[in-house]
Amino acid sequence: MLQVKPGVAIDEDAIKISQIRASGPGGQNVNKVASAVELRLDIAQSGLTQTQQQRLLRYSDQRITSQGEIVIKAQMHRTYQLNLDDAKQRLVELVAKALHQNKKRKKTKPTKASVRRRLDKKSQHSSKKALRSKVL
Repeated sequence: MLQVKPGVAIDEDAIKISQIRASGPGGQNVNKVASAVELRLDIAQSGLTQTQQQRLLRYSDQRITSQGEIVIKAQMHRTYQLNLDDAKQRLVELVAKALHQNKKRKKTKPTKASVRRRLDKKSQHSSKKALRSKVL
């Protein structure tokens, strides 16, 4: 199980990992070493609850396909293990971000004192402007 946050975990059996060759310069190892990682997670078999799966599918991210899969490609590091760890970390961050719910905003009223201060300041500003006008 891959722990996302307390109470939320992803079943590691649903994760498919494949080694691929990294793009970009690689020196002598460019055509020999497959150090990049492509990680695929089938959301339906991820071990998440139905509501969590729905939130994840509705989340707008280019790494989530229309077939209900999350595809993450990691090729930043030179070794397979570091790229694998990076891909898993990015998967956890994506799922945590998709499942995050903002707190509902409570409507509040300004206090009487703050309203009085605002109106006093407004009248002071008005009188200051009135003093600048032409005298008849």
